Amino acid sequence: MRNCFLIFLIGFIFSCSKIKSNNVTPIEEKKEITAKDILGNSNYLAMSYGGYRNANHDIEPTVDELKDDMRILSAIGVKVLRTYKVHLPHASNVLKAISEIKKEDTSFEMYVMLGAWINCKDAFTDKVPDHSQDNELNAIEIGKAVSLANQYPDIVKVIAVGNEAMVTWQAQYYVQPWIILKWVNHLQKLKMHNELPKDLWITSSDNFASWGGGDGSYHVEDLTKLIKAVDFISMHTYPMHDTHYNSNFWGVLKDENTLTDIEKIDAAMVRSLNYAISQYKSVSNYIKSIGVDKPIHIGETGWASFCNNFYGANGSKATDEYKEAKFHDLIRDWTNKNNISCFYFEGFDEPWKGGNDPGDSEKHFGLFTVEGKAKYALWNMVDRGVFNGLTRNGNPIIKTYNGDKNTLMNDALVPLTKKEIILH
Repeated sequence: MRNCFLIFLIGFIFSCSKIKSNNVTPIEEKKEITAKDILGNSNYLAMSYGGYRNANHDIEPTVDELKDDMRILSAIGVKVLRTYKVHLPHASNVLKAISEIKKEDTSFEMYVMLGAWINCKDAFTDKVPDHSQDNELNAIEIGKAVSLANQYPDIVKVIAVGNEAMVTWQAQYYVQPWIILKWVNHLQKLKMHNELPKDLWITSSDNFASWGGGDGSYHVEDLTKLIKAVDFISMHTYPMHDTHYNSNFWGVLKDENTLTDIEKIDAAMVRSLNYAISQYKSVSNYIKSIGVDKPIHIGETGWASFCNNFYGANGSKATDEYKEAKFHDLIRDWTNKNNISCFYFEGFDEPWKGGNDPGDSEKHFGLFTVEGKAKYALWNMVDRGVFNGLTRNGNPIIKTYNGDKNTLMNDALVPLTKKEIILH
């Protein structure tokens, strides 16, 4: 009887294990995407994003308008956005818009580098800015960024402390590095105490010189501490601006005079890319010189499609849609090949920027116009039907210039010769 019972028990266990192995499929836990997964990954293109549609900056885009933009950017492969400040409704509304789309479509992916704006004491007031003192509003800005990162941990993957907040030509509001370091350390401590997601990355997004890649005046002890404290470097590079301020790479070289106009332009744009690469390498060399090895990504770079002053027909002749497209393609190709995220500036034209002059370059950095027309950089995507069914401000996505390349090329400006630049 005892032997019979043992035989029965063994058989029962065997049959149960067989049922388990044949009929039960283990549940595979879905891996949560982190900043480490998306930064430097060419499958997650990055973009700087504002989306303001009016000359009056007080008029915020609606959540529905933001959702339209999210779908348009997603269509061109963008999966990571950079925002700039959290004290206005914009950033929280962007996160809300993404969250709502994700509920409607579980396959939709969009992540955010959330910017926390940092000012010095008395910035943007009638008083003289005190660049050595923290602004009391910064604590509120950081607190709001923390709140949003915890509210949307599936979307917010990076917090950037400040935007060009250390570079001294931002005379209205720049701060000393110790102030950025203070808030970066604060956020890193919150991560350590589980008051922020442990995989959230912290950085500051600033000009290449501010990260040690330029003037030696920035090479201070607090910058070294900051470089060691951030999870990665987010640096800005703008060759377009330097076509006016530092044109050693710009213009038509002596041995290029026999080239066609388009060849002259293309040669200047390749040198512009190389100029941006040199600034990237200067930051890389500096952080290595202080014993640091960590990722460097491009937090901003771009090229305006129009300007009526410094960079336009009466200036360095740098801005038109052809050159914008050329730079966009060159920088995307280089960063993708080198595992560098590039938060291209920017998705859409924003008419509130650059003051009251409608021809100011700051209003014309978008790959799309305010109405939703795709500039030359994206014409091939229009041809492929990428934007079918998508709209901006109720308008279908069509090409600028009515798709007439000959007319577009009539506006493509040939840079001055080196001799003309000297005389200009």
